[in-house]
Amino acid sequence: MENWVTDIMEKLGYLGVYLMMVLENVFPPIPSEIVLPFGGFLTTYTDLTVLGVVVAATAGSVIGAMILYSIGMLLDIERLERIVDRWGHILRLKKEDVRKADAWFDKYGYWTVLFCRMVPIVRSLISIPAGMAQMNFWLFLLFTTIGTIMWNIILITLGAALGANWQNIIGFMNLYKDFVYAALIIGTILFIIWLIWKKRKRK
Repeated sequence: MENWVTDIMEKLGYLGVYLMMVLENVFPPIPSEIVLPFGGFLTTYTDLTVLGVVVAATAGSVIGAMILYSIGMLLDIERLERIVDRWGHILRLKKEDVRKADAWFDKYGYWTVLFCRMVPIVRSLISIPAGMAQMNFWLFLLFTTIGTIMWNIILITLGAALGANWQNIIGFMNLYKDFVYAALIIGTILFIIWLIWKKRKRK
């Protein structure tokens, strides 16, 4: 897949960067950790510029995020509640759990969208719950764009700085992913423990 991605970017330039970032958002197995550093590397031996690659990559990411946001809107909370009402007993979920999650996303969703734009894989999928929660579209777009620009600038600049050694970033990004996922798992476990403690305290 890596060769396919880099070949398209090399042949199509900015358009290739844009298309790969649209696909990266809609189809997460295409990682931005390859697209963005390689885009930076392209600036060292082609007419592409770092600014141009950042703009093309950001435009592609935002369009991809809008597609997933639209999918999330089709899977609105009411529809999810009906699904949980029918099948939730399998996972011990209730409609109230869906409403609580929706309320949490209403309260913290914008910051979640911002920071998740810098977490591999999650950066793409976060658009779906944002759409389901019917987050204000323009604020969703604003926070998505800010988080995406930050992520893109970092990886594209690193790719340009490393030049032919741009692939070294992949190893670092794998460590970064492991650290982030471990932190998310630990955070989830601590949150569950806190919920259990809170429930027992009430009793």
